[in-house]
Amino acid sequence: MKTPDWILEGYNSEEEYNEKKGIKSKKKEGKTFRLRRCPKCDSDSVSVILGGEEGRGSKGWECKKCGWTGNEVKEEELSEEEFMKYLDERGES
Repeated sequence: MKTPDWILEGYNSEEEYNEKKGIKSKKKEGKTFRLRRCPKCDSDSVSVILGGEEGRGSKGWECKKCGWTGNEVKEEELSEEEFMKYLDERGES
């Protein structure tokens, strides 16, 4: 067994250690859904750009609404209830 890093570094709790180090590892309870949005127009109509030979990876993200392309896309993690509310607002079934 190994002594946790937060004890070795002199922090009073694991939460304090994670906060100081910028670690966000708390998982939400139940089902979670990831929503990707365009950083330019905040649209959720974002898709991955595949390039080259099959299985060779991606070239980034592309917004279908405004045409933005890049590697940094905004990600949100929603609970099942929040996701259902989001779909209702969009008019999806």
